[in-house]
Amino acid sequence: MKDGATVWLPYRRERIPGLPDGLTYGHWDGSGPLPGNPGEVRFLVGPPTPRAGDALRGVLPRMGRLEVLQLLSSGHDYVTPLLEALPPGTRLATARGVHGDATAELAVSLLLALCRGTDRFVARQAEGRWSPEPRTTLVGKRVLVVGYGAVGAAVAARLRAFRCEPVLVARSERTTPAGHVHGAAQLSALLPTVDALVLCAPLTEWTRGVFDADALAILKDGALLVNVARGELVDTGAVVREVRSGRLRVALDVTDPEPLPAGHPLWDLPGALITPHVAAFTDAFPSMSADFLRGQLHRYARGEELDNVVLTTSGSLGGERAA
Repeated sequence: MKDGATVWLPYRRERIPGLPDGLTYGHWDGSGPLPGNPGEVRFLVGPPTPRAGDALRGVLPRMGRLEVLQLLSSGHDYVTPLLEALPPGTRLATARGVHGDATAELAVSLLLALCRGTDRFVARQAEGRWSPEPRTTLVGKRVLVVGYGAVGAAVAARLRAFRCEPVLVARSERTTPAGHVHGAAQLSALLPTVDALVLCAPLTEWTRGVFDADALAILKDGALLVNVARGELVDTGAVVREVRSGRLRVALDVTDPEPLPAGHPLWDLPGALITPHVAAFTDAFPSMSADFLRGQLHRYARGEELDNVVLTTSGSLGGERAA
């Protein structure tokens, strides 16, 4: 048991009924004063905001007894620069699975908006202009889903309801109950064959910049691109050029840079639909993340293996090993 271990949560304890007794809880949501001495914290839950990395940067170097850094995001790339601040043996865990349904919902919503021209009709509504035009449909289209984790699987399941053909690709080729998953080596051969692609992959050495100018150039004229993963997967300058030419249309919940600065061409570019990194943040997120944290903290209190541990630090110089 972890009697007395200090846990900092981004929610007040009363919002998560059923937490294990015997732990000492503090409330820190990434803003405001710290609830105590960070040097005593054993289990830290990162704040559930897209800017969590900025908040963590200020406290992690002061947490010399930290055992677990629990993120409330599916990805963890934004804390990679902070690994040097973690004590040896610290486990880094994500909330993989908590965001799947909500992120998939927005991904498919954005794809439908591009297909049916919702962004164009909204612009015309603002002008008070009635101007019908025929649009495309998802029925019969091939949609490449890049990244077949919890989010990618949820996207593919929803796309099948629209009678289109999801084409799945991940780093390694495999067969799943939902169908065949192509490997990364097949990506360039798949790109010219699809009508749309939805990016759900984590940011890794392989995925960073994988959709560069050359990759975008081999997509079909009129192809649609939706990114709910990380902005760094895509060459932003190449996206701007392709959309400006009218060859591609895009919907981006994540961008590079992020936040997207005022005056950036994507804001006013016809054919680009921007949402401000909101895929995971719905009214269901607090209860779903609270349920996940309750289970995770009971496992921690009992000394059991934690869910979604992605690495364990091995030294004070940023070394890590897969958990």
